[in-house]
Amino acid sequence: MKPAKFALVSFIDFLPNLFSIIVIVVLFRYALKIIKYFVDEIQKENINIDGFYSDWAKPTFNIVKVLLYAFMLVIIFPYLPGSESPIFKGVTVFVGVLFSIGSSNAIANMVAGLVITYMRPFKIGDFIKIGEVNGEVIEKTALVVRVRTPKMEDITIPNATVLSSSSINFSSNTRTNTNGLVIHSTVTIGYDVPWREVHKALIEAANRTDLIEKEPKPFVLQTSLDDFYVSYEINAFTKEATKQPLIYSNLHQNIQDCFNEAGIEIMSLHYKALRDGNHTTIPESYLSSDYQSTVFQVNSDIKNKK
Repeated sequence: MKPAKFALVSFIDFLPNLFSIIVIVVLFRYALKIIKYFVDEIQKENINIDGFYSDWAKPTFNIVKVLLYAFMLVIIFPYLPGSESPIFKGVTVFVGVLFSIGSSNAIANMVAGLVITYMRPFKIGDFIKIGEVNGEVIEKTALVVRVRTPKMEDITIPNATVLSSSSINFSSNTRTNTNGLVIHSTVTIGYDVPWREVHKALIEAANRTDLIEKEPKPFVLQTSLDDFYVSYEINAFTKEATKQPLIYSNLHQNIQDCFNEAGIEIMSLHYKALRDGNHTTIPESYLSSDYQSTVFQVNSDIKNKK
């Protein structure tokens, strides 16, 4: 009966400490409930704090909750039975070392997740590109970001990779108070086609494309004057960033139709020309009325020898 008597006496002696632990836990739980109330109000934008965004409320609460629980454990630790024992302290240190070594990558991703949260590069529902992956953000956690591609593939990207890579947010400028996202496509046309006709055909193709905004109007940029052709870039605004593959497909179809209707070949000509006797590639409207191409002449002096 001696071991049972010792256990009973130890439990009775531990009751005051147990009561202290219960009081500490209850106080911290109510403190968290009070903080959670303010967090919910900030998320609902019933409470506005200058410089503090509503989407910061939940991750900030998670940080505060972890810190409060850690502080609570520090306070409770001296009340635990055997907390002064060298064996108890040794096991605690050993577990801490194992946790530190085994969770280095997880901690790196958690820290990266916090940085990404407060950087606010994107949010749930945005259409983004990270490295070679583009798609819609469907989930953000403390460790990873999940992206759904236009092919309905769910790709998981660690937060550390997101932080170390450049990211493009296609949705950030598609809100109601902005012009939208500029989509663009380039065609190369020879110098023999007047640039005004190319501009007209490209703008008409953009106007025929669904999900492209009528205002601001589409516009064309001539991005380069290459050796054999001119590069024309059509630019148009859209508010549907998640539907880019469909918009680009329709735009390219309309470009083909409009160029065919205008009698313009979508062709990148390459010339191997002896200029003597060749008609200039300058459009006819720029040439004088009496322009004539020079005659290409070949002189041959052949002597027959026996």
